Amino acid sequence: MSIIQPEFEYVDRGTESIRYLEHGWPTELCRWHSHKEYELHLITATRGKVFIGDYIGDFEPGSLFLTGPNLPHNWVTDEHTHPEPVEIRDMLVQFSEDSIANLTNAFAEFKEMAQMWELATSGIEFMGFDATFARGHLERIRNTRGAERISSFIHFLMRINEHAEKCALSVAWTAKPEGNSKQARIGAVVDHISQNYAEDITLNQAASMVAMSPLTFSRNFKKATGHNFIEFVNRVRVGQACSLLYATDDPVSSICYDVGFHNLANFNRHFLKMKEMTPTEFRELARSELVTSKGAKR
Repeated sequence: MSIIQPEFEYVDRGTESIRYLEHGWPTELCRWHSHKEYELHLITATRGKVFIGDYIGDFEPGSLFLTGPNLPHNWVTDEHTHPEPVEIRDMLVQFSEDSIANLTNAFAEFKEMAQMWELATSGIEFMGFDATFARGHLERIRNTRGAERISSFIHFLMRINEHAEKCALSVAWTAKPEGNSKQARIGAVVDHISQNYAEDITLNQAASMVAMSPLTFSRNFKKATGHNFIEFVNRVRVGQACSLLYATDDPVSSICYDVGFHNLANFNRHFLKMKEMTPTEFRELARSELVTSKGAKR
């Protein structure tokens, strides 16, 4: 039984390459949804919970996020601390993957943004980004048209790409490198883990898959993913568990084994460490916030 299936949003870009949007709270635009465009999203007012893929966290004025194509997301304001309507809570720009690919093909210098686009498949929060600076850029995008708007947009992309503190959010939507490089070989292992997370796979088996010694594999895996092998496997399993907690009524004890953990206590320990809440608390929070936001609060 599907509990929190994201709505798909069609973004009409027939007359413009990028779509600028701003809105207040509450509004029908605030709901658990996805679309095939990237979205660069600035919060200008209120505090609450952000839901991106399997990630749940906090947002506040000045929080800046980038979500990748087809990555479900929603920002839910805490109505207890913000009971009154807000005129402008969100300022955002939506743009297509094709536009980025065409820009990169036309100007090789934009390849330096490739890592950011890969990271955006799991969602990014730009920690500590200057909120006044971000709002100024979005206002220029809002207030301009034609080539000048595109120029302002590209300038903003350059600034966020330079920002050092990019925090990846969702595990289940993590990007997988392609090609024949060492990173791509590690990517093949990541892909295998993502598809076979419920199976037992040891570090030695993973190293053998890509013809590396365990030591070399461990070093390259940590460099490519930011996590050691066992930690990453557990993160993927917890991420998949989050998806099942979102989308089914299955008991936590069943989900534990479905995603590859061998006992409930171990599952609960890893889940609590990564999500800072228990699986039951995660499900209750997602249902109370996301289901409500799809109904009366929309």
